[in-house]
Amino acid sequence: MSQPAFLASEYAPSAPQEAAFHIIPAPLEQSVSYGGGTARGPQAILEASQQLEAWDGHSAPGETGLYTAPAIACDGPVETVLERIEAAVREALACRACPVLLGGEHTVTLGALRALAADGEPFGVVQFDAHADLRPSYEGSIYSHACVMHRAVADLGLPLAQFAVRDMSREEVAVRQQYGVVCHDAEALARQGLPDSPLPPDFPRRIYVSFDVDGFDASLMPATGTPSPGGLFWHQAMQILEACLRGRVMVGLDVVELAPIPGLHHADFTAAKLVHALMGFAQRAGR
Repeated sequence: MSQPAFLASEYAPSAPQEAAFHIIPAPLEQSVSYGGGTARGPQAILEASQQLEAWDGHSAPGETGLYTAPAIACDGPVETVLERIEAAVREALACRACPVLLGGEHTVTLGALRALAADGEPFGVVQFDAHADLRPSYEGSIYSHACVMHRAVADLGLPLAQFAVRDMSREEVAVRQQYGVVCHDAEALARQGLPDSPLPPDFPRRIYVSFDVDGFDASLMPATGTPSPGGLFWHQAMQILEACLRGRVMVGLDVVELAPIPGLHHADFTAAKLVHALMGFAQRAGR
């Protein structure tokens, strides 16, 4: 099946050096531990993007140029796949573009974070997820999707803020404490609401947003490996993003863990609209 360019229904694809956004499909599926299907996520997002409006309600990020890269080859050892993702993100950064990574399982985020860390400028990670993903290893692998944020804080030394988590282990609670992870879990958001300043003053000005679609409530996003009740709804997520980006800029983003369900179009469209909304936030915040 041929790969469409993101929002090609509205915009002719730009050349890499002329695009403000590089969309990078990464259909990795090696460590899924419950429901499968994330390898089909990037294609589903690209196809659903053809139904988006160019205007996201606030701006039209496609006007700044969109380049959809060839899908990352996800065969072979996971470290090799991560190297390919890192190379694609480095190419985006060399073009002064914002990398937009489409997963695939959450492990793909590590490739993008490595590329940005090598760039040398400080940044922090803002994660939306039902799960903390802070396990040192899981099912025999340090590169499991359940370990990606442990790699971020322990291996790369990145500041991390988590939103909407509602399923985690005792071990991960200890990791949070060890590395000073900022956390606004789903129960706290439901009971107390979002603080006026969800990120501490010393959190980096440059942020990378990693959005696992299971951060949404399962009723909104059933098409994911581990749908979980008690998550975010659309406007809650947008309000959190707006608050996090106040006075900050977005240096990259990903949307991961979509596992399409045949015939369930709303989930694919929601993921595509999320990608577009995040691009809009990045455009309006500046870089």
